[in-house]
Amino acid sequence: MNDFLAGLTRWLIRAVVVVAGLVMFLSLLAAMLVLALAWGLRALWARLTGRPVMPWTMRVDPRTGWRTVYRSTERWSAARPPSAADTPARRAGVLPGADEVVDVEPRPPREPSEPR
Repeated sequence: MNDFLAGLTRWLIRAVVVVAGLVMFLSLLAAMLVLALAWGLRALWARLTGRPVMPWTMRVDPRTGWRTVYRSTERWSAARPPSAADTPARRAGVLPGADEVVDVEPRPPREPSEPR
């Protein structure tokens, strides 16, 4: 009985995988057919109107990517004009009352230790 259930489970899993593959194949085939139909209708319309049949092209300019990156770094690194909400202490990067806080005692540097 155990062998029967194991065999049935194996065949069920195989059937599910085959059906999933078939569904994937048919969905890709349907998408390609829709694109081919759209392309054919477009070509037919171009012939009927007397225009040349132009291929679908994806115009990609590699310089566009570089410009985008360069502009984004300019935006972050460029000095922005001060607004009315900025106070002089905030523009200088110093918080009010920061001179009253002492958390480190300065001391002279140590001499290098002798090699062991």
